[in-house]
Amino acid sequence: MLLQFSSAQGPEECCIVVEKALACFFVEAKKHQVTVDLLDTVASKHGLKSALVSLEGHDAEKLAQLWSGTLQWQCPSPLRPNHKRKNWFINVIRFSPIQAIEESDIEFEFIKAQGPGGQHVNKTCSAVRAKHLATGISVKVQSERSQHANKKLAKQLIYWRLNEYQDQQASELNKQRHNAHYQIERGNANIIFSGQAFKRIN
Repeated sequence: MLLQFSSAQGPEECCIVVEKALACFFVEAKKHQVTVDLLDTVASKHGLKSALVSLEGHDAEKLAQLWSGTLQWQCPSPLRPNHKRKNWFINVIRFSPIQAIEESDIEFEFIKAQGPGGQHVNKTCSAVRAKHLATGISVKVQSERSQHANKKLAKQLIYWRLNEYQDQQASELNKQRHNAHYQIERGNANIIFSGQAFKRIN
């Protein structure tokens, strides 16, 4: 299943919440033995506008239910000291599982990783470029050190990109994702964090 953390078009403080909440989510997922893969992020100046993750494991359903909804951060703005607002909200939206496609529909190419990464970069072909043959949709993944791990993430990202492509043809999932960035229920948070330490208080 998929979870989208979204700042809901909020200010930079909300983007900070997305990044911090995502880090807390990874910690909690590990405690529940739920595997979480980060599929997509949209960066902002001080945090993340949104992040898309996939969940696998026995308690994935339970964890998704616990986190879905509005998250609140009670803290004076770290960016604007004189700002009166002290409550910042983000959305966590759950989406239906992606429909599986056959691996034979995807072409995989193993290439050398590029960019910073130490002595291992550019020495082994661990990065993966995947292309969905029918649509031409392609992604590149090099976040992991092994071919196998990068191939798994590339396949999941292809699934998501394919759904996005289908969404453009009036898919309901696209409407949900789009609306999630504009709709947020403030004042009724299911998880609340407090202070600069981002301590969870409920």
